Amino acid sequence: MYRLGIPPTLGPYLLPHILPDIHALKPGLKFYVREAAPDQLFQGLLTGQYDLILSPMSKSNSQIQSQPLFCEPLKFVMPFDHPQAGKAYIRPEQIRNEQVLALENRHHFHHQVQELCLQLGANVARDYEGTSLDTLRQMVVMGMGVAFLPGLYVHSELHKPEALHVCELADMPVVRQHVLAWRNTSPARAFFRDLSATMRTIIRQRLGDAVTVTEP
Repeated sequence: MYRLGIPPTLGPYLLPHILPDIHALKPGLKFYVREAAPDQLFQGLLTGQYDLILSPMSKSNSQIQSQPLFCEPLKFVMPFDHPQAGKAYIRPEQIRNEQVLALENRHHFHHQVQELCLQLGANVARDYEGTSLDTLRQMVVMGMGVAFLPGLYVHSELHKPEALHVCELADMPVVRQHVLAWRNTSPARAFFRDLSATMRTIIRQRLGDAVTVTEP
């Protein structure tokens, strides 16, 4: 049994696609999964709360080893009655001065969106913050603003994106890099490195149309 930490903006939209295949290949392998923000995950890894974590890479540490798994695109979503709706791509300058909805600032994803808005000249909406990706989606549907959503969430949850238009920024790919990480003193570190290769293979097979697998 290994204690696996993963962010709530990733776990529900990734693990159901890969855990069944992992268990089929490694029948004796069991995970105890807990969700937390990336900073808490890395701190918990250092203190022994987790055996390994699957998370956006946010910081380096000499006590931690990591292997890249995949890059996940961020999709730009808007209500269907938005002036830019209907386009597969919109120019980054067309987002300038938009009110961009975001998760609460306790989420690592909030800070990534905040940095992106600074770069684009858009405004992070301060009056309304989502408590989950589902809440964020509903806020967009209600016309309260536009938002960025993780590609795996869109892939898993928006098969029928009613009242919502999904697009990407032209000539400006926006992604977050996910890694599998563990302590460099872990007795299972060789197994974890092998596990990361297994995960990459499964992710490529199951989710290759939604993410880009990154090799070490």
